[in-house]
Amino acid sequence: MLRRDAFRLPPHPASVPLARTRVYDHLSAWGHTADDGALDDTVLLVSELATNAIVHGFVTAGEFEVAVTVLADGACFIEVSDESPTQPEMRKPGTWEDEHGRGMCLLDATAEAWGVWRRGGSGKTVWALVRR
Repeated sequence: MLRRDAFRLPPHPASVPLARTRVYDHLSAWGHTADDGALDDTVLLVSELATNAIVHGFVTAGEFEVAVTVLADGACFIEVSDESPTQPEMRKPGTWEDEHGRGMCLLDATAEAWGVWRRGGSGKTVWALVRR
């Protein structure tokens, strides 16, 4: 059985903890626990991707969207969509971004797979798969 929750949030820093809390609450209600690993990893990646959408996503006039789907095997599929067509970049160690901009490195290290889908002329969706 698949379970999915999608929601939109304003482009404000306060939206990041709201996204984390909502995803955590839904995954917990759907049977995920801190013991299975996917819960904390999924919440961490939602936080990083939501932050990227706010900081880099040109979401000035609208909202960004977060979606989490629990697949039949218990894996979590995350999607965060924004209005920017710009692809996310991996930052190189030793640059000023060491303290800011580690989100994509965390994504690469934590997700089993991830990528970017273009949304026509209206931005992109960054997605990630987190195994249980």
